[in-house]
Amino acid sequence: MDFSQILMNWYQHNHRDLPWRHTSDPYLIWLSEVILQQTRVEQGMPYWHKFMAAFPSVLDLANADEMEVLRLWQGLGYYSRARNLQAAAQSIRDKYQGVFPKGYDQIRALKGVGDYTAAAIGSIAFNLNHAVVDGNVYRFLSRLYGIDTAIDSSKGKKEFAVLANELLDKNQPGLFNQAIMEFGAMQCKPANPVCNNCPFSDYCIALKNKSIQNFPYKAKKTKTRNRYFDFLIFTDEKNVLIERRSDKDIWEGLYQFPLIESATVNKSDWNLIIPDLSNYLKIENAQLVKNSSVLKHVLSHQILYAKFWWIKTEDLLEVNINGLIKVPWQMMDNFGMPQLIVKYLETESN
Repeated sequence: MDFSQILMNWYQHNHRDLPWRHTSDPYLIWLSEVILQQTRVEQGMPYWHKFMAAFPSVLDLANADEMEVLRLWQGLGYYSRARNLQAAAQSIRDKYQGVFPKGYDQIRALKGVGDYTAAAIGSIAFNLNHAVVDGNVYRFLSRLYGIDTAIDSSKGKKEFAVLANELLDKNQPGLFNQAIMEFGAMQCKPANPVCNNCPFSDYCIALKNKSIQNFPYKAKKTKTRNRYFDFLIFTDEKNVLIERRSDKDIWEGLYQFPLIESATVNKSDWNLIIPDLSNYLKIENAQLVKNSSVLKHVLSHQILYAKFWWIKTEDLLEVNINGLIKVPWQMMDNFGMPQLIVKYLETESN
């Protein structure tokens, strides 16, 4: 089997025409790789264009206001990616005079850049011989060769990395890496792979053994954590209070309404909210306007159950401004907020 020839022929006739495939600019390639982590191409494409328009160069990204970066990232989730992206851009500015480093080790040392991303940037932008191994590659190679070593184990990661580098076309590593990722994304898909029209079907062990669904194998099961958020929307109708999340937690650096987090369930009654109000204002000045139903919001390893309590107060100046900011409602779009809150407010405004 001439693996590279079969793969390249498939890619030539089946690849998607994506904008970052028309450049060798490492900044643009890096941006696409970070945006597309845990994100579908269809969802990530508009963000790539938005970032390109706002920050056309690595120096523009390095010198940008962090809140503007987070605001543009709003809706993609995994906000640490955006913060790491800017931190790495600042390293390129400060350490490499704004010129993207060309060596694999230098690229790999940038904040937020792992083996996969470094291999993708290095091979596509600089023709470096480093094979990419992402979820698509794990799935394709494990099925093709019937490899049942756990991909979330040290042994599995090493085994697949060795195999991918053995298969790598050393004459055109960037094109090969794009091809193998594209094959996993479009042909050897997680569900309903296109086995009846696959150029590797004669060689695929999983297909021969009718065990496609068993690959790739993972040893560990990710535990899901439930969290219960009650958001307090203090408003005098013209203004509202928000605060910035600073904890090393989800949504770090984004803005939200004041929050009560409970261990087991959301607050079910106004009387259960009242004891917490004294942290913000005189209770006699608080008037419950309405509250939402419990909204479910699913993250990768967490499920959030959120409820919104609208509380009217005549004068927001009476609130103990403890890290809280009074913002006119019409200015809310200037603050990066979690998609959970954005979607809720969009629903309320319709």
